[in-house]
Amino acid sequence: METDTTTNNILLELRRGILPLAVLAQLYEEQYGYSLLTGLSEQGLDIDQGTLYPLLRRLESQGLLESDWRLEEARPRRYYKLSAQGKAVLSRSKEDWKRLSNVLSNILKIEE
Repeated sequence: METDTTTNNILLELRRGILPLAVLAQLYEEQYGYSLLTGLSEQGLDIDQGTLYPLLRRLESQGLLESDWRLEEARPRRYYKLSAQGKAVLSRSKEDWKRLSNVLSNILKIEE
């Protein structure tokens, strides 16, 4: 039982670590929160609203995202997109992700 808990904790930490990169990559095109949730889910990455919205606020406070409110439907929606700094960070992060992914694949002896 303890092994299951440890495994779950490691997987949770791994997931938490990749979420900012996944969100930045999805926001290369402007989206509102719910469309971002569904887009990530359709690609196999489910994320809870209670995780996504604080992450969006944090990324915006770090200068990586820009947002604005719009009243296009019955209720207002906040649209997010990458800032210039966010685009630069995403570009560098993608390169680092590729390198780390290759290193980890070699360490874990994963065939691609």
